[in-house]
Amino acid sequence: MTEGLRYAYAVVRDTGAPEAALDALTALEGVTGVADESVYAVRHLGLAVLAGAVPAEDYDEGSLRERLEDMTWLETMARAHQRVVDTAGAESCVIPVRLATVCHGDEGLRRMLATGRERFASALDRLEGRVEWGVKAYATQPAAEKPPAGTANAANAPSAPNSPSAPSAPNSPGAMSGRDYLRRRKAQRQAAERRWGDTEEGTRLVHDTLGALAERSRLHPPQDPRLSGISDRNVLNAAYLVRREDSADFAERVGELAGRTPALRLELTGPWAPYSFTAMDETSGAEGKTGSAGADG
Repeated sequence: MTEGLRYAYAVVRDTGAPEAALDALTALEGVTGVADESVYAVRHLGLAVLAGAVPAEDYDEGSLRERLEDMTWLETMARAHQRVVDTAGAESCVIPVRLATVCHGDEGLRRMLATGRERFASALDRLEGRVEWGVKAYATQPAAEKPPAGTANAANAPSAPNSPSAPSAPNSPGAMSGRDYLRRRKAQRQAAERRWGDTEEGTRLVHDTLGALAERSRLHPPQDPRLSGISDRNVLNAAYLVRREDSADFAERVGELAGRTPALRLELTGPWAPYSFTAMDETSGAEGKTGSAGADG
């Protein structure tokens, strides 16, 4: 298997064992790739790339460019790509390759390994025994307030003057004066400000606590609700690099934080291959943490 197009998924260390004995390939037994193809390994210079043969009608340069405009096709491909990477990385260190990386034959895969040898080897050294956990925090919605007496449905349905459902007269006990209305609106604004303050404080607590447990962390842009389908405001979208043996403690701490931050709803995902940490960030601090926590106003 040397000619044709090859789709690259991830790079692993070549341990020198027979191909069938590579941990990553053993884990992938029965798992297919983006074109329902089997995944195999191409070795070169102490590294191995996990790849699969894909059809030219979908993956040559022109066809792929058009295909990537099809969001349904792109999502299906991305899920298959992630399935291969995460399955291979379940028990061993893998460096994910960028989505939709296609090479010409096995020789093209070897050139990719040769060109990126130093970067791949460095990443494997840094990330050996580490996994990525994702944590999202959403601002919880306050419970809907009960309309004050004398105002419910007043603007929605006309009523006869003497009807029991007619709006209260200005001087009746159930009516709300202009002063009462302004006072109520002010209280609502103050309550919203307090909720937002609790949200910001909770976000910092979550990120600072989890960041202290992780070797590195990275803040991603908040998710667009139009894409995620989640209406609650995303105030934290972070990735944390954690030692594999510390994963249970990390997940337990997320659960504890969920109980301490009622203004937030926490979502934990993972463990994943370390997608967010394969490239060194020159702006990261001495502890390897990037960015700062807090909800945008």
